[in-house]
Amino acid sequence: MHTTRIVQVDAFTDEPCTGNPAGVVPDADGLSESQMQAIANEMAVSETAFLRESDDADRRIRYFTPSQEVDLCGHATIGSFAHLHEDGLEPGTTTLETNVGVLEIDVAADGTVWMTQDAPAVHEVDVGYGRVADALGVGRAALEGARADLPLAVASTGLPFLIAPITYLSDVGSARPDMAALAELADDVDAAGVYLFSFDVLEAESTLHGRMFAPGAGVPEDPVTGTASGAVCAYLDHFGAFDDDTPEEMRLEQGHYVDRPGVVRVRLESELRVGGRGVTVLDGSLVVPEDDEDEILEA
Repeated sequence: MHTTRIVQVDAFTDEPCTGNPAGVVPDADGLSESQMQAIANEMAVSETAFLRESDDADRRIRYFTPSQEVDLCGHATIGSFAHLHEDGLEPGTTTLETNVGVLEIDVAADGTVWMTQDAPAVHEVDVGYGRVADALGVGRAALEGARADLPLAVASTGLPFLIAPITYLSDVGSARPDMAALAELADDVDAAGVYLFSFDVLEAESTLHGRMFAPGAGVPEDPVTGTASGAVCAYLDHFGAFDDDTPEEMRLEQGHYVDRPGVVRVRLESELRVGGRGVTVLDGSLVVPEDDEDEILEA
């Protein structure tokens, strides 16, 4: 019987049982794609990360939701390196091979993990406010309240999201999304999910409050989303939301409406970086299922 070590890390927080839980397999060499998918399904968190050897970087990582592989996941990356730091990884810069390329990861002395994002790409989309409002389960007038300066757009710093600004925090909290409609909407604009946000926040030092829905990827609502946080900050910078005085660091609240509050930090420097803390809350072993693929296992 073959077992593998697996941990659960709550990312974008330093308090256990908050933030965004991620599964992490610290040594996934030898696991096939079907085995990784089965393990992710068993973990039943939004993403599980599998760390492997790499010829092109210090490490290779693959991410699986309970239903499919995804190319990039911010909270599972933050969680992976927060755990590695707890396990003895020294502060400093390391490289990580992902499906979207090699990224730099910086681990600070205090345990904060910073993840360099891809170059931002932002473009407006014409999908109609009525359709977006119906899919999100929000009032159309509230959604249109910010349209003069901040249109509906798809933004990406490695993974694309439809960005939808709305007027008040109460509008964010009262959203009652139609998951089937959201999945179809995201698919139509080639986005991984939909990020709803407001500048109306719970804590004075925060920049915005967001919620992210990705039912098409098997994640109805993600508690705290690193890749979407990078995308929305690129969106805000692109559309001049701060009148050419974009703050050096933004603080994004998320997860409060699913009782998993967390904070994502985003820095806009020569490269956009997403950062946060993480805490390991579960550490054990899992029996690896038999490989049901007729393939050569990856080294």
